[in-house]
Amino acid sequence: MIGDRAIEGTAASASQTGRFETEWLTRPENLAAVADLTGQWIDTVHRRRPPRIVVLDMDSSESPTYGEQEGSAYNGHFSCTCYHPLFVFNQLGDLERCALRPGNVHSADGWREILEPVVSRYRGKETRLYFRGDAAFANPGIYEFLEVEGIGYAIRFPANRVLQEKIGYLLKRPVGRPPHEVRRYYASFGTRRRAGRSPAGWWRKSSGIRASFIRGSASSSPTWHARPSALSPSTISAAPRSNGS
Repeated sequence: MIGDRAIEGTAASASQTGRFETEWLTRPENLAAVADLTGQWIDTVHRRRPPRIVVLDMDSSESPTYGEQEGSAYNGHFSCTCYHPLFVFNQLGDLERCALRPGNVHSADGWREILEPVVSRYRGKETRLYFRGDAAFANPGIYEFLEVEGIGYAIRFPANRVLQEKIGYLLKRPVGRPPHEVRRYYASFGTRRRAGRSPAGWWRKSSGIRASFIRGSASSSPTWHARPSALSPSTISAAPRSNGS
């Protein structure tokens, strides 16, 4: 596509690509149009086959760099020099929106600028939205945004002492050989979180949590899986994998 064959094949040469980047992609309105492009493709499909439910999955990833690229930095989590892009996919694997970020930013940095345009595309439609994310997105700002928008969400809680105390009695392996069938053990409890704009010391009760301990065969380790609370399915927690005790 790029090189000597571009002379005859009407493809872009290296210099043409460079001019495109400097003349077009440096304009904010053009960058915004490119960012909206994948969402427009998805909307075109949805006009033919409107979905009843859309699950928005937000996550970050690493894009390793080699050299002195602007914005690249060492990321301790990924143990490499990279960019740290942020993505929003739906449950079908379609890319709803993304952003390229410097390599040393937090996983949730700039979440609103990416998530809000996606949510706004679905406003006024009959599609029910859900959101899921890992522990990096467990912060009150995201909770409050999703609750105002009426979006159900499943966000993993970071491991912490309070959670471990709540489920500690379930972590003890029963006496005898493990059964061949899967047995599930549940613990339901509520948590409290500080209201974002309340004075210090003011707390409000958040959605209930239901932790599920699933034990498989003797050869497999027990694993914690998320299960929504019977009272409110908006927040669920998944504890880390057990070491078998």
